[in-house]
Amino acid sequence: MKMLINVPETVVADALRGLAAAHPDLTVNVENRVIVRRDAPVSGQVGLVSGGGSGHEPLHGGFVGPGMLSAACPGEVFTSPVPDQMLRAAAAVDSGAGVLFIVKNYTGDVLNFDMAAEMAEDEGIQIAKVLVNDDVAVTDSLYTAGRRGTGATLFVEKIAGAAAAEGMPLERVETIARQVNENSRSFGIALSACSTPAKGSPTFDLPPGELELGIGIHGEPGRERRAMMTSGEIAEAAVEAVVEDLQPRNPVLVLVNGMGATPLLELYGFNAEVHRVLAQRGVPVARVLVGNYVTSLDMAGASLTLCQVDEELLRLYDAPVKTPGLRWGV
Repeated sequence: MKMLINVPETVVADALRGLAAAHPDLTVNVENRVIVRRDAPVSGQVGLVSGGGSGHEPLHGGFVGPGMLSAACPGEVFTSPVPDQMLRAAAAVDSGAGVLFIVKNYTGDVLNFDMAAEMAEDEGIQIAKVLVNDDVAVTDSLYTAGRRGTGATLFVEKIAGAAAAEGMPLERVETIARQVNENSRSFGIALSACSTPAKGSPTFDLPPGELELGIGIHGEPGRERRAMMTSGEIAEAAVEAVVEDLQPRNPVLVLVNGMGATPLLELYGFNAEVHRVLAQRGVPVARVLVGNYVTSLDMAGASLTLCQVDEELLRLYDAPVKTPGLRWGV
């Protein structure tokens, strides 16, 4: 596989140097692998820290900035960051109002954020944690006990970030983040495998003419493998899986997310089919986001995330945000 890299060993460091050069409003510590908004800590505001393996960009580093994350900790490709990174991030963003850790449900992330929380509390930093586990495809997987954390991470980080920006206390920001997670469900589809820089070839075998339903963001197996389907058929399968589990009663936020190698032309077409199926099911749509946000390197495919919202959650979602990967209202 051809890749736009120097050597696999420096991929993350090279990307962080490039992120720093492109976004001077971020403080990027390349050596210690921590990305912090330059004005942190913000007086009176809860700090939001997230992180995970690299390869899912713009998640998480691309979501650092006003109205979203205070800091992010990138690990090596598809590998959890370490507790020392998380502790540095928490210390950098704590204004005295406490810090919320937003953790995707992968075993390494959970264990390391738990350890970091204990270390931070030993240093006098108040910590709360929210686990994101929105993927309806499988109950347990290669990387997790319980459901995987995927596209809902964006909604949790955005809405909790807005709550923090309004000066809400840590307990309230945590409650809102949990509410967003509980109201969100996701389902992913792979049309091709991804290739990690270290391996340089596809991470699993997906024959031509087949797709994987319910794939994870690291290439974990899904629910089933089928012959290639049309965009409309894929939308019907994804919406059915999400809606049957979520049973939404309120309008929903819709995230049609590319896995990294799917053109916007295809994503917008898929979005049209998703809207058709949601309309048939009587599910009202409040807001829509289409693009590559929670990716899996060069995987072709898409994921669908729905989050049912009330007036407060929708107001917080609409609040201004200014990050490399998400920006509006500013």
